[in-house]
Amino acid sequence: MLCLSASNAMSIVATAAALSLPISFCRSTKLSTKKGVKGFRVFAVLGEESGVDKKHAWSSLFDVEDPRPKNPKLEGKVLKAAQALEVARFDIQYCDWRARQDVLTIMLLHEKVVEVLNPLAREYKSIGTIKKELAELQEELGQAHKEVHISEARVATALDKLAFMEELVNDKLLQDRNTTDAEQASPSPSTSTQSLDAVKRRRSRKGLNVSGPVQTYHPRLKNFWYPVAFSTNLKEDTMVPIDCFEEPWVLFRGKDGKPGCVQNTCAHRACPLDLGTVKDGRIACPYHGWEYSTDGKCEKMPSTKLRNVKIKSLPCFEQDGMLWIWPGDDPPAATIPSLQPPAGFQIHAELVIELPVEHGLLLDNLLDLAHAPFTHTSTFAKGWSVPSFVKFLTPASGLQGYWDPYPIDMEFRPPCMVLSTIGISKPGKLEGQSTKQCSTHLHQLHVCLPSSRNKTRLLYRMSLDFAPVLKHIPFMHVLWRHFAEQVN
Repeated sequence: MLCLSASNAMSIVATAAALSLPISFCRSTKLSTKKGVKGFRVFAVLGEESGVDKKHAWSSLFDVEDPRPKNPKLEGKVLKAAQALEVARFDIQYCDWRARQDVLTIMLLHEKVVEVLNPLAREYKSIGTIKKELAELQEELGQAHKEVHISEARVATALDKLAFMEELVNDKLLQDRNTTDAEQASPSPSTSTQSLDAVKRRRSRKGLNVSGPVQTYHPRLKNFWYPVAFSTNLKEDTMVPIDCFEEPWVLFRGKDGKPGCVQNTCAHRACPLDLGTVKDGRIACPYHGWEYSTDGKCEKMPSTKLRNVKIKSLPCFEQDGMLWIWPGDDPPAATIPSLQPPAGFQIHAELVIELPVEHGLLLDNLLDLAHAPFTHTSTFAKGWSVPSFVKFLTPASGLQGYWDPYPIDMEFRPPCMVLSTIGISKPGKLEGQSTKQCSTHLHQLHVCLPSSRNKTRLLYRMSLDFAPVLKHIPFMHVLWRHFAEQVN
């Protein structure tokens, strides 16, 4: 599976519900650092103590094994690639454990605030005493929130470091493999043409063409409303560049706060407009300062006479927390479909991921769950059994139905949206044969925007009908993105 698909998040959210995600919560203490070998900075300190009462009711939810005893042993003065990767992984484990302590500290302090404000406490405490206690708790909360922000920055840095190290290690492995292949493919005087052809055939099987047999876009495919970005990603002074059907566009907000979508190319010298800035509701080219409004009209031309110049723009609207465009030549449809989650669900995550795969192939992947117990045995489908027969039943009219034996309802909504509701339990287990038999659910939205013939812009929205506390945990969005990338 190529993204956080219909049942990928089933395991992730179930894990989050049990708070066994790699996010770390307990009491915060001052954190020192020590330098690792070859410029690595390791956050973990082996002499630190935790001050959280392990007998607290929350301890079973936030208790995570201290990773410091498993600190990797370094040999020599120079780190090898594999050793550096191990250090980076340990760094993340420690940062997660540290953050778990910080967040639990905040939750405990909030509980103390509730106790202080309890009306029964006023019977034996004066107003002055209560004010004093609240002031002290407020100070402690301020410090705890500061620690959480520090932990958030450390986790983000550690994740970046891990991604960098994984890239280095993968490059090294690829280089070694290519060297080996080259040695095997080097012809000797006795090597025949037949053996060389066999080597080429073996090498050609190693790759997978994720673009698929892409054909020319059908003209009618453009005549739909396409959600291309989340509202939260477009601030008043920012812009969002996108590709849609092989064409570059850029989104920004006008003076009235409404979004607009214009061609991401200046009419003057073809400079990409997203390299510039947004000023007073106009996007300014960084080359000569030409400024365009949301309808594509150039309203400012420094150093020259203002002329009637206009770049191409698309109809653009905002609805349900998403930005929509109409890339087709036909008049836009009068209504935009609603993609809001069902009643009782709260949105917990909104991710945008650029994937090097043709959008039709990605849709095919999202709509097919039969492959999960074969290709995702180390992630969300770990422990799943392989059913003798997988069915998709469509009792209602339209492009919707449910999976058997998986408790998953699914709908395809043209031109490129997949909506699913999943009944979830513990990772690796299936609860019930249908979503109605499950007590907790995950709702997902996947939007597969055709950026180009071999690239898709994926918009992913996750909603839950349980565990509202997850929405208030700091840097949770970082973890959702990390997990989404893990199952790509």
